[in-house]
Amino acid sequence: MSMMERVVRRIVKGVAIAAVVIVFIAVLGWAVMLLWNYVVPPLFHGSAIGYWQAFALLVLCRILFGGLRGWRGGHGHWRRRMWRERWESLTPEERARLRERFVERCGRPRGTAPGEERAAPGS
Repeated sequence: MSMMERVVRRIVKGVAIAAVVIVFIAVLGWAVMLLWNYVVPPLFHGSAIGYWQAFALLVLCRILFGGLRGWRGGHGHWRRRMWRERWESLTPEERARLRERFVERCGRPRGTAPGEERAAPGS
């Protein structure tokens, strides 16, 4: 696969992922609107809401309950430390086996050629 094909493939993949995310958010806003209009007016004598009001409610809930940080948030540091400790406790043979399994499942890391070893973190 040529470099240009990889670039085009990466762009197409990014556009596809963005489209799926946009559709998911749109459907989620629609579901919030339907649920609100089904539950709130009969129970609490509230008014029905439109799509954009439901979308704004989703954004407000994200700000209030999810915070403004990204998906990873600021809580990933303990996970990195846990994996570093686990990596350091492995024998060299176990590390090599783990690297091989990673390459089988995920492919080679960027910037490495087949058969080339990459320096592991902490080693």
